[in-house]
Amino acid sequence: DEIDFEFLGNSSGQPYTVHTNVYTQGKGNREQQFRLWFDPTIAFHEYSIIWNPRRIIFMVDNIPIRVFDNNEAVGVPYPKRQPMRLYSSLWNADDWATQGGRVKTDWTKAPFTAAYRNFNANACVWPSTSCVPTKSLPNNGWMYQELDVNDLKKLKWVQKNYMIYNYC
Repeated sequence: DEIDFEFLGNSSGQPYTVHTNVYTQGKGNREQQFRLWFDPTIAFHEYSIIWNPRRIIFMVDNIPIRVFDNNEAVGVPYPKRQPMRLYSSLWNADDWATQGGRVKTDWTKAPFTAAYRNFNANACVWPSTSCVPTKSLPNNGWMYQELDVNDLKKLKWVQKNYMIYNYC
């Protein structure tokens, strides 16, 4: 299973694209892409995935950009059978990622790097028949997190103005 934030290649001066995907139980095709409304290389930004039994919320700087609800009741697979692992990598996807594969990686600019700060993970301990969050947060925290009215407005704003691809 995978819950992905992927930053696609960029041509100088072009907006950056973030690709999200939920791949579970052998099924993908739950992809959405967004143009970022800022240049992510100028300063650090916060990218969050809130994953609980009810939904997966993708957030950028505390702004929800995507919600994937648990719709197992109508036959849509939902990731819940495997423990979470966190990976970060840089990989060459120039056959499809940058402008649909039209722009290739310029290897003369290597090495390519990524930097992280203030990393935080809040999770349940696997395996467990019931999940109790590892940290006590207000309003039951991430385990029961939903979007309030302001969050829903932000989500609609992002999806209306910055979503460029929706294969859900």
